[in-house]
Amino acid sequence: MTVVVWIADDTWQDCVDAASAQQGEFLLLHVSDVAGAAHAAFAGLLGRHASRDPGTRLDHLAADHAARLLDAAAERLGRPCAKEARVGRVEHEVVAAAQNASLLVLCRDGDVSHAGPRSLGPATRFVVDHAPCPVLLVWPS
Repeated sequence: MTVVVWIADDTWQDCVDAASAQQGEFLLLHVSDVAGAAHAAFAGLLGRHASRDPGTRLDHLAADHAARLLDAAAERLGRPCAKEARVGRVEHEVVAAAQNASLLVLCRDGDVSHAGPRSLGPATRFVVDHAPCPVLLVWPS
């Protein structure tokens, strides 16, 4: 059984805690899409000066941030696990990473003051609707 744990910036602790009750192999997944947007915006507006593309700097910052977050999540999990950092449209990358998973663990990220559809942000809603495996949806603390 492979458990994919979506490590989002503000809710990762709750996801890791919920996942730790599961058995199997673990994949901690972080997805960043900030640099891609910067590359596209720069190319569209100032594409003649590719050497000054701010997306390159953002790529390095995002990779460093993802590595630190994944390391912290692995330490909190306290078990052997694989770590994967992806870049792209968050919802698409999470669904793709869960293709061979037995379980996907993710956290509500919208208005969690009450139950209902607005307690899921757009990316999380997409993932819940398109996940190719069972989903464990966690309330953030």
